[in-house]
Amino acid sequence: MSSTAVQKIDGLDPAATAASTERVPTDVIVRPPRRPAPKSTWIDKVEAFISRLSTRDNFWHSICSFIWLPLAFFSGIRTRKIDTDTFAAYLPFRRFNRNWYRAMAGGALLGNAEIAGGMYVFGLCGSEYTVVCKNLNYTFLRPCLGPAVYRMKARENVQDLIASGTEFNCVLDMEIMQQPFRKKDDRERRVGKCEVTFHITPKVHHKMKALRNKPK
Repeated sequence: MSSTAVQKIDGLDPAATAASTERVPTDVIVRPPRRPAPKSTWIDKVEAFISRLSTRDNFWHSICSFIWLPLAFFSGIRTRKIDTDTFAAYLPFRRFNRNWYRAMAGGALLGNAEIAGGMYVFGLCGSEYTVVCKNLNYTFLRPCLGPAVYRMKARENVQDLIASGTEFNCVLDMEIMQQPFRKKDDRERRVGKCEVTFHITPKVHHKMKALRNKPK
């Protein structure tokens, strides 16, 4: 009796054995089960409360800015919503924002562009997200000799990106206008334009990343 016949009698068909061996994947990566999302602590609740308070109105925004963002407090920047898609921030023409030849300082215009855009995005996303500026391009067009108004609009639909539950980038286009400082001059002058990119991340993602990096 041949060896092939012996293997068939024993139920070990060489062709079936080879086929079953080929069907078994050798590069399967077995991932450990994901850890559940961490529960909110009292520190997280306090932080969320302060974040919501800072976006409630300009008064509470000024109080929070005085503690955590003195530049925004002393510059006196205020925000208001024009319509559902457009947002504006007002930068007064005060001594703190002027340079030595009585024009709005370039550093004040540039720095408050990030503050205005960050307040706008943070107001849309809410207290459960972190907002970080990744890139800012500011073009100075002419001297600003009066109060400045930042008119900004997001390129993307921020509400749809928030609904996805993932981290994303948001690009804002800004027009910086000089408000008329004379009664006869009722025309706004564009003094600059800005393009700023913010990276928005859910806070729970930071917690999950910290848990993954935590040694067992």
